Amino acid sequence: MLFAKRLETLSTNVFAVMDRAKAQARANGKEIIDLSLGSSDLPPSRHVIAAIEQSLQDSKTYGYLLYHGTQAFRVAVAQWYSNRFGIPVDPETEVLSLIGSQEGTAHLPLALLNPGDFALLLDPGYPSHYGGVYLAGGQMYPMPLAAENDFLPVFEDIPSPVLAQARMMVLSYPHNPTTATAPLTFFEKAVAFCRKHQIVLVHDFPYCDIYFQETAPPPSILQADTTKEISIEFFTFSKSYNMGGFRIGFAIGNAEIIKALQQIKTVVDFNQYLGILNGAIAALQGTQEPVIQTVATFKKRRDAFIEALHSIGWQVPTPKATMYVWAKLPPPWTDKSVEFCTQLALATGVAVSPGSGFGKSGEGYVRFALVQEPEVLKIAVEKIASFL
Repeated sequence: MLFAKRLETLSTNVFAVMDRAKAQARANGKEIIDLSLGSSDLPPSRHVIAAIEQSLQDSKTYGYLLYHGTQAFRVAVAQWYSNRFGIPVDPETEVLSLIGSQEGTAHLPLALLNPGDFALLLDPGYPSHYGGVYLAGGQMYPMPLAAENDFLPVFEDIPSPVLAQARMMVLSYPHNPTTATAPLTFFEKAVAFCRKHQIVLVHDFPYCDIYFQETAPPPSILQADTTKEISIEFFTFSKSYNMGGFRIGFAIGNAEIIKALQQIKTVVDFNQYLGILNGAIAALQGTQEPVIQTVATFKKRRDAFIEALHSIGWQVPTPKATMYVWAKLPPPWTDKSVEFCTQLALATGVAVSPGSGFGKSGEGYVRFALVQEPEVLKIAVEKIASFL
């Protein structure tokens, strides 16, 4: 049987390798401590679940949900955003509901790129950003992120021939996997750069709430592009509201870009069940105390994990945001992140993500997801110490 050649690039990746390593370790009797996936282990708030439960009793919610059926959700999103960032948003033209923000980031290249056009992507960066460009037939120009530049891209290093064919730039701060944050001045520079070169500026913003007291609240890209001239921003309920499995997110931004993404979405899917949108409305409009508690939980885990790593001599910086720790590998593993992670899983049952899975510039690092309680994280570090 013959399949499309585009599947060849998608057939293997380091996360599939890690999945096999976890399965083999489990088969060998190892108890798995999985710190490899950024899937929150915390539950959604009770008032969110109650809104979904109430929807289940209403037979009017059972049918297909088309665009106009999402109006109440879009209005709630626009009000939340305006209250949060002080920028007015038109819910009719500048908001689009999504089946998770990954749907939007993966499908947007289909609306922006012709075959051969360049997308400027963070390296390391979130894998779906690369996958969407590949499926759209675009070329990828990785913008290397280095510790000496605070894991921010250097726009001046992008070659002129690439800029001449570039149609979109994707940023994402607070950043997965490096945990870096970016000030508003950086976004203002990015907006000016993209405006000069006529590039659509895309900001993936899943960790807008997951920041700690050591840093200022992360800015929205639209605070740098207040007229929404060239920008679109993606949000998710997976991190702030622990609703990853519900697959609910949204995009806000330039009306023409939103309309173009909506055209792609119309071909691919309808929307998710209306009850999920009702739960998301409850999350946005209800008390935000659960978000505060979620951040406090991740801060407690971060502090315990960093202290444990330091106690075994693995010096890593303390992240100011996200639910991860980005750690430079010690010798002799400094350029063997996949081998380190697979061998660690097989030997100890502790699973982490290799930095090379996020891009070439991620080699030499590993990412730990803080999705276990502090006691379990300390046990994981003990196992890592024995492996090292």
